[in-house]
Amino acid sequence: PRAAGAAAGSGGALSPPGAARPPAAASKWVRLNVGGTYFVSTRQTLCREPKSFLCRLCCQDGPELGSDKDETGAYLIDRDPTYFGPILNYLRHGKLIINKELAEEGVLEEAEFYNIASLVRLVKERIRDNENRTSQGPVKHVYRVLQCQEEELTQMVSTMSDGWKVEQLISIGSSYNYGNEDQAEFLCVVSRELNNSTNGIVKEPSEKAKVRPLPRGIGL
Repeated sequence: PRAAGAAAGSGGALSPPGAARPPAAASKWVRLNVGGTYFVSTRQTLCREPKSFLCRLCCQDGPELGSDKDETGAYLIDRDPTYFGPILNYLRHGKLIINKELAEEGVLEEAEFYNIASLVRLVKERIRDNENRTSQGPVKHVYRVLQCQEEELTQMVSTMSDGWKVEQLISIGSSYNYGNEDQAEFLCVVSRELNNSTNGIVKEPSEKAKVRPLPRGIGL
């Protein structure tokens, strides 16, 4: 036929019926059997960390590590598949995502086994941060009551620092009279977390928001 002649004339070769075609996608996709659970990923993803176990197992230029394959052609890896998900996802997008039901120590163990140094550092930092939060115990708050005039209110709020924040603003009417105008007075309740202070010492508010004596009968 004309189509066959054209192919032969151009140097092409026709495969006989039923002949196996070259596995074009075999060089891109990799199938892993981790502890009996199958995972499929690209060779590019698995080789993102050049010194990792996974890169050495299936690098394109020829694997450095030998591994058995099962009947489906998947690499056999005798590890817990429960903790392999965070490992694979980290190689995919570079973010550490651990479900609440997973122990971070388990992810760390697998990251060390697969020799992914950057992931090992991230997991260790997360474990250390969690331990620090636990050792601090429940968050405690310190409260202060600031008394100021209406014209001082905006400046006082804008200049507060050191972790102080406004909890409540209470108008107590006019206590001072300058000329023909009354000056409205306010009580401003502010707070801060105790564990944000240095060595448990809470600093006083800024100089522009000093605590003034409270009017009789007014308190927290």
